[in-house]
Amino acid sequence: MRDLVWLIAVILIIGWAVGYFGFGEAVGSFIHILLVLAVIAILYRLITGRKS
Repeated sequence: MRDLVWLIAVILIIGWAVGYFGFGEAVGSFIHILLVLAVIAILYRLITGRKS
Protein backbone atom coordinates (compact mmCIF):
# COMPACT_ATOMS: atom_id res chain seq x y z
CA MET A 1 0.00 0.00 0.00
CA ARG A 2 2.82 2.40 0.79
CA ASP A 3 4.42 1.83 -2.60
CA LEU A 4 1.10 2.76 -4.16
CA VAL A 5 1.36 6.25 -2.65
CA TRP A 6 4.78 6.72 -4.28
CA LEU A 7 3.45 5.42 -7.59
CA ILE A 8 0.52 7.85 -7.51
CA ALA A 9 2.83 10.74 -6.59
CA VAL A 10 5.19 9.98 -9.46
CA ILE A 11 2.33 9.67 -11.94
CA LEU A 12 0.88 12.99 -10.76
CA ILE A 13 4.25 14.76 -11.08
CA ILE A 14 4.80 13.36 -14.57
CA GLY A 15 1.26 14.37 -15.55
CA TRP A 16 1.86 17.84 -14.18
CA ALA A 17 5.12 18.23 -16.09
CA VAL A 18 3.58 17.06 -19.37
CA GLY A 19 0.54 19.27 -18.89
CA TYR A 20 2.48 22.32 -17.80
CA PHE A 21 5.14 22.25 -20.48
CA GLY A 22 2.97 20.82 -23.25
CA PHE A 23 -0.44 22.38 -22.69
CA GLY A 24 0.17 25.20 -20.21
CA GLU A 25 -2.06 27.80 -21.80
CA ALA A 26 -4.89 25.43 -22.69
CA VAL A 27 -5.23 23.71 -19.32
CA GLY A 28 -4.59 26.69 -17.08
CA SER A 29 -4.46 26.32 -13.33
CA PHE A 30 -6.02 22.84 -13.31
CA ILE A 31 -2.63 21.30 -14.00
CA HIS A 32 -1.25 22.74 -10.76
CA ILE A 33 -3.80 20.72 -8.82
CA LEU A 34 -1.87 17.60 -9.92
CA LEU A 35 1.32 19.03 -8.46
CA VAL A 36 -0.38 19.87 -5.17
CA LEU A 37 -1.83 16.36 -4.93
CA ALA A 38 1.57 14.82 -5.63
CA VAL A 39 3.22 16.92 -2.93
CA ILE A 40 0.50 15.96 -0.45
CA ALA A 41 1.00 12.28 -1.29
CA ILE A 42 4.76 12.55 -0.79
CA LEU A 43 4.38 14.41 2.50
CA TYR A 44 1.85 11.84 3.71
CA ARG A 45 4.31 9.06 2.89
CA LEU A 46 7.16 10.82 4.68
CA ILE A 47 5.10 11.66 7.77
CA THR A 48 3.60 8.21 8.24
CA GLY A 49 6.88 6.39 7.55
CA ARG A 50 7.35 2.70 8.21
CA LYS A 51 5.98 1.36 11.45
CA SER A 52 7.18 -1.97 12.81
